[in-house]
Amino acid sequence: MNKSAPDLLARYQPWKPLVEPGFWIAFYTLQALVNGWIAWIDVNNGGLVPKIVKPWQPGTWHVSGNLALLVLVPAVVAFERRIPLQWATLKRHLPFHLLASMVYGTVHFLLTVALIKLAYLSMGDNTRLVDNWWNRLFFQYLNDFRFYFFVIIVLNFYRFMLLQLQGEAKLLDVPEEGPPVEPVERPERFLVRKRGKEFLLPATDIEWIQAAGNYVNLRVRGHDYLLRSTMAAIEARLNPKRFVRVHRSYITNLDHVVQLEQLESGDARIDMSDNSQVPVSRKYLDQFRKALAA
Repeated sequence: MNKSAPDLLARYQPWKPLVEPGFWIAFYTLQALVNGWIAWIDVNNGGLVPKIVKPWQPGTWHVSGNLALLVLVPAVVAFERRIPLQWATLKRHLPFHLLASMVYGTVHFLLTVALIKLAYLSMGDNTRLVDNWWNRLFFQYLNDFRFYFFVIIVLNFYRFMLLQLQGEAKLLDVPEEGPPVEPVERPERFLVRKRGKEFLLPATDIEWIQAAGNYVNLRVRGHDYLLRSTMAAIEARLNPKRFVRVHRSYITNLDHVVQLEQLESGDARIDMSDNSQVPVSRKYLDQFRKALAA
């Protein structure tokens, strides 16, 4: 296995909280500057400055519009995380996203108008901004439709690139002919895809499992592999004698537990064989101790 990919991913992780919002800030800032400059040139060439359009107004329009788009990015990210729009879910989830794009367009239009109005008032200009609201809203939505799905495409491409570095696991499929080679309801192995290669991952090698949005994160020999599943669903398919729920967001493999440390808060902490630590909440502590003693 190529070791450079995990190293690259590990180096990227501390920068991730800065890179993700930084990309959108840089993108919309650049778009506002370029579009505002082009609009200012167009207005100047049309001989409309300063009679109808003041020199500062074109920049105000585009800065306001892109600032509103930037503010809406977290909402699109949260909605797409809750209702993923991927090839496997396209038919089922696309109607929800079409409806969401309409809400997105409406909010963007109203927020943009509000920001422009504030900018105008701050410059002592009380010009009426919008006539014929419905027509303006409709034509603006044609642009916002593209903006909305651009964010969705970028999100999916970004996740695809991370998965290429991190690796993605899935349960083995039931064969089309003949019986499965191992129990399907309680799999002994997972199929892992990483950078275009596939290999089998023994379930016993999983040290702990953590909830990660629409996925669960399988921790194996210091590497992380994402599996599209809920914690409840994966817990039901693992050997309960070896895998024990210790927290709302964690399941641990008893074979990889080194020691249990009680905390003053009443919770606990597990030292794992990979030198990581897994939290144990009070709700699951007694159950975990019984499992260790069994």
